[in-house]
Formats: sequence, C-alpha cells, structure tokens
Amino acid sequence: MASPVSEELPLPYDRRKDLEDFDNTKAGVKGLVDAGIQRVPRIFVRPPEYPAADGQDLDMEFEIPVIDLQGVLGVGRPKIVSRVGAAARDVGFFQVVNHGIGRDVIERMLEGARAFHEMERDAKADYYTRDLKRLVRYSSNFDLFSSKYANWRDTLFCEMEPLDLDPGELPPICREIVMDYSERVKALGITLFELLSEALGLDRDYLRDMECAKGHTILCHYYPSCSEPHMTMGTTRHSDPSFITIVLQDNIGGLEVLYRDRWVGVPPLPGALVVNIGDLLQLMTNDIYASVEHRVRANQVGPRLSVAFFFDHHMVPSPRLYGPIKELLSDDNPALYKEVTAKELLAELYSSGLDEKGKTLLSRFRLQT
Repeated sequence: MASPVSEELPLPYDRRKDLEDFDNTKAGVKGLVDAGIQRVPRIFVRPPEYPAADGQDLDMEFEIPVIDLQGVLGVGRPKIVSRVGAAARDVGFFQVVNHGIGRDVIERMLEGARAFHEMERDAKADYYTRDLKRLVRYSSNFDLFSSKYANWRDTLFCEMEPLDLDPGELPPICREIVMDYSERVKALGITLFELLSEALGLDRDYLRDMECAKGHTILCHYYPSCSEPHMTMGTTRHSDPSFITIVLQDNIGGLEVLYRDRWVGVPPLPGALVVNIGDLLQLMTNDIYASVEHRVRANQVGPRLSVAFFFDHHMVPSPRLYGPIKELLSDDNPALYKEVTAKELLAELYSSGLDEKGKTLLSRFRLQT
C-alpha cells in the first residue's frame, strides 16, 4: 500500500524581510514593473479587513467645485471669496482655473516628474533614502515599515522652504522646472490663503501672518500601471497634515474624495489645479473648514503622474502653537482642539502611516467634550 502523502505546511511569512528586500533594490514599484512582474507582491496586497476600492461606492452625481480665479484682484473678488469659503467648508476640495500658471509650465512640471522617475535605476539610486534630513530624496512609500500594506507608488520629495534648498541638490533632469514651479505655486498659495482668510471674516493677511505659507514641500508621485489594481491602492485613504495642498494631476485620474460618506472622483481638467484643506487649517478654523479624506486608486493604465505641493512646516517645524483661531470662537462655538505644533502632527503621521480605516490625525488632538 502506498504511504499517504503529507501536506506541506505554509512557511511563516516574514513581512519585514520582504519589505527590506524591496527597499534595498532602490528601484521602487517601477522596478517591479520593469522586471515584468505579473502578480502584486504580498507586501502591497490590501488585507481583507480593509474595504475594497472597486468603484461601486462612487457617487456619480456630485461634482467637486471648480472655481475660476479670473478677476481675483478686481471687482470679482467678493464672489470668488464666497465660492472658496463655501468649498472649503462644505467639501474641503475644489479645483481652480485661470490661476495664473500657464499650461506650458504645468506640462513641463509633469514631464520633469516623469523624466526623473523614468531614469535608469542606477541614476536614481543616489537619491533613494529614508533619511528625513535629506532635502531631496526618492523612495517608495514613506510609511513602508509602519503601514498595513504598501501603496503602488514611488515619490520624489523636494523640501523647498524654509531651508533655502540649494538648487544643485535637485536632480538635473528636473531641476529648472521644479524651481520655476515652486515659485509660481507659492504665489498662488499666498493668494488662496488670502481668500480663505477673507472668507472667515478675518483680515486678508491673517493666515499668512500665522506663517501658513512659510514652508512648502513638493512631492512628485509616480503610479506605475498595475496588473491587479483591485488588490492594492495607489494611495490609501488619508487626510493631509498640512495647511493646504495644491495638486497637479495628469489626465489619467484616480483621485477620489470622501464626501458625506460617499467617494467622489476628482476628474482631471486641462490646466486646472486641485486644492484641498489640510488638518492644520481645519484645526485652526475649529472645524469651519474641512480636511477630508481622499485616496488614489491603482490603475491598469499608467503611469499616472501627480505633483502635490504641501504648505507645511516639515523640515524645520515651527515652535509656534496652532490652535483654534480666537476670533472665531464664542460661547456657542468653543474650542474643539488643543494647541499643537506642526511637528506633533507630523510625528503622529510618521509613527502610524496612512490610516486606511479612516481614523484621522485630528481625532488624536480633539478636546474631550
């Protein structure tokens, strides 16, 4: 009689080793795709306890506001202030057109981001690091070792201000356009802070005087095509630990916003920039402005490019305490948050990573009522 065949038990899964092996390639997700991988590696697979992003939960009727900034310095300003304030309160996201940044600059910025990410691996390897003291660094998933699963995304980080970045630290292939784009979007951000201040009934320079525009970081995201997009995410559900974020996205799409418990797509519009409220500004406005959660789907079409411009105090955290603006408080509207530094908020993000289940950073700083 033949002896029974014993079933082999699965070997224990060493996730940490897989993460380290992936990180040590210094090639990112693009390196996996270039190698011809057909299945999403386990470190990227969304665990079963996390909700799927299959499109069935999309609200196809609601549209993210699009605000025309033409005439912002003239008689049209009050209407623009009203529209910006309404979008910041009700949605937390809006797109702007006629913002003063030309299509040629936008296209060159996207081309520069693509050019960096599509350099040969050895040419990019010198930039690959997890050393947060490096003002220019390239990596895949800032929270690779703390998140529940990795995202299908690589990123070039450029810490532009307030440390007066030496342009020589930027990759030559995109140096000129990054410097140009940085100055142009910084100017747009100052305009937006003025509009957001006025919409609160405050002096035009209020948020600028609070140093909200003092520092900014540019993140050039690269989302390679994914053979199994249902298995992972481009970027998991999260809110931004910034004052505001200004995003340039290409024409592929995939950015979605959580609005009234439904996901809403942010369709790419030629020449438009996406603006969203960050956690720090929601805290400062005592929930008048909304920092909402958003995500990016993985896609079989790719690569997808986006450039996120964060107004934050990332590299040199300010000692300034940020709490609910006193001019906005009253007996009927008491402070909802304790005072925090930007450093405290960022420390929470880096300790836990992006939170797919929707526990926002702000909930950790909310006062007990």
